[in-house]
Amino acid sequence: MTQPGASVTPQLFSPFEIRGVTLRNRVVVSPMWQYAGIDGAPTATHTVHLGRLAEGGPGLTIVEGTTVDRRGRGTVGDLGLWQDDLVPAHARLVDVIRAGGSVPGIQLIHAGRKGRRNPPWTPADQPAPDPADWPVLAPSAIPVPIPGAAMPEVMSVRDIDETVRSWAQAARRARDAGYDVIDVQAAHGYLLHTFLSPLTNRRTDAYGGSAHNRARLLIEVVDAIRAEWPSDKALFVRLSCVDVGWGMDRTVELVHELRRHAVDVIDCTSGGLTGRPAPEAPAVGYGYQVPYAQQVRARTGSPTMAVGMIVHARQAEEVVARGHADLVALGRELLHNPNWPLDAARKLGVTDPYAAAPPRTAHWLRKRDESFPQLAPSTMGDLDVAAVD
Repeated sequence: MTQPGASVTPQLFSPFEIRGVTLRNRVVVSPMWQYAGIDGAPTATHTVHLGRLAEGGPGLTIVEGTTVDRRGRGTVGDLGLWQDDLVPAHARLVDVIRAGGSVPGIQLIHAGRKGRRNPPWTPADQPAPDPADWPVLAPSAIPVPIPGAAMPEVMSVRDIDETVRSWAQAARRARDAGYDVIDVQAAHGYLLHTFLSPLTNRRTDAYGGSAHNRARLLIEVVDAIRAEWPSDKALFVRLSCVDVGWGMDRTVELVHELRRHAVDVIDCTSGGLTGRPAPEAPAVGYGYQVPYAQQVRARTGSPTMAVGMIVHARQAEEVVARGHADLVALGRELLHNPNWPLDAARKLGVTDPYAAAPPRTAHWLRKRDESFPQLAPSTMGDLDVAAVD
């Protein structure tokens, strides 16, 4: 480990500018569902979750997948931006994230055929939520391939038009709440992803058939968002870069099109349609999805965000320093260590590793390092330290 005080600026801790948004570093908090919303509104659970992560020093903190249409919820506890009276509660989350020193972002989502489900830890024999006034929607009548999955209703053109408008209105509300980044969820088997794939889209109208037609809804959604989303704010799209029946060449073609429609960053992941690994997918391991971000960046020129078992400071630094991605997003590792960015800054030798922390935290951590220069924090592992009686 490089000791604090060394004069060095790792690439991971260099600023990143997207339109009028400046991130203080390249570390991003992935959107992580808390399943704790009430009628779409955030609760104290979200304040605690996002506040502790924002204070840990990331450049960007993305609020969990937030539903654009009440019918598009994944679970009862999903957050929403489907009506105006939800904006003030989101504005409070924005304030919490900004107070922690991070840029506030939000992922927008329609769950599609993955809607109307229980949280993932729910016993398998517990019934799904009441289907009254909660249709499961999809491009075609093809259910999620898991036992007990609901048969989705085929969306009419009117349903599609209403859905596009709901994305636009949710973007307007995200703007009014004060978010600076929107991440469009078009991966992992949710609604927009199911329109993209020929496995789940068997339509014969303008939204099915050719690759161009299957991408039509996503492009319409992006354009509708951009019409409401200020030009100085950033727009990300999350894509499953490989999946069953979908390879990197198709992703590259789609990214070129998205770039023509003012998308700024591609959030690169994989899978989600069938529950089976894609033929091209590597085994789960450290950074196993980083190559997708690397290929998209190299083949399209688009900035990318890498995800997938990015755990260690040096690992994350190499992803950025080698040009594999512009941003690295962490999820479960931040649940394990909410102060991961501060810890990584110390390990990588950032001149003032605590600069991203609130002053009430940074002051005491600096004092500790000054009083004990040989200190190894608990994240360095167990050391042979004599016990003090």
